[in-house]
Amino acid sequence: MHGAEHPPCGIRRAVEPGPAETMKRTPLRNRLLLQEDLNFLLTNRVPRHALTRFMGWFSKIRNPWVCRASLAVWRLFTELDLSDAKKQRFESLHDCFTRELKPGARSVDRHAQVLASPCDAIVGACGPVVAGGVVQAKGFPYRTQDLFGRADRAAPFEGGSYVTLRLTSSMYHRFHAPHDGRVEHVSYLSGDTWNVNPIALKRIERLFCRNERAVIRMRLATGQPLALVAVAAILVASIRLHFLDVLLHLRWPGPDEMPCDQAVHKGQELGWFEHGSTIIVFAPPGFTLAPGIAGGQPIRMGQPLMHLPAQDARA
Repeated sequence: MHGAEHPPCGIRRAVEPGPAETMKRTPLRNRLLLQEDLNFLLTNRVPRHALTRFMGWFSKIRNPWVCRASLAVWRLFTELDLSDAKKQRFESLHDCFTRELKPGARSVDRHAQVLASPCDAIVGACGPVVAGGVVQAKGFPYRTQDLFGRADRAAPFEGGSYVTLRLTSSMYHRFHAPHDGRVEHVSYLSGDTWNVNPIALKRIERLFCRNERAVIRMRLATGQPLALVAVAAILVASIRLHFLDVLLHLRWPGPDEMPCDQAVHKGQELGWFEHGSTIIVFAPPGFTLAPGIAGGQPIRMGQPLMHLPAQDARA
């Protein structure tokens, strides 16, 4: 259908749920989401690849009725806040997933010693990289060389710090450069599409190492290496990277190793997920977590995530 015949779906105040409706639906939603066995079954013990490919197709249907109905169902299971979206009328569900923000909606910390969060997220496991190992959840360790795909690529971060950033489905899905520098290389590792929510992380060993992911290696203006590991998940096995102008997905034919030399500045958009997933940030020795960075804490793109070593912070 042409846009003139069917205007894009919008977020209209007339269809916003009132307090009474919210109170009625919240207990049901919470009962469903907090029952760990049911949550795990519904989001993992399903044909994950087929469901992910279907969602990729369905989300791109450009029809106002499909879009409105999909957003209504989405709101039943998450707190979807579009008040800071650049536009309020969407052509498709995908259009809403990958929405841009209003100018000024996020403030990027410009201090040279600050490594900014690349995305809106909930902080997951974080801390030091010890003996080549980190954790995804309590009692569930994994090896950095398994995540990166090669031991030599994980080696620069031994003794350094890492932070797991989980993007929920309702969050802003674009991610940005955490500091000035250059993107040097991207590795694409094909894999599964397990859900990456806390329930799955407590049940599936080495989950991040099993899922499809892109390892983005950077060199900061200070000369320090940095890595962003973008991990896909069920419904979201597609990652768009602007500087390569590619869409990495389950049927990506290659190449899997993509050298590049792209200058980026802090806060510059690097790409997006097509639903919601996880970014794991790795920094070398000397970097420290910013105050307040702890599991379960929300963070917004641009807020302090880590601090550079004092001698490497430049104005």
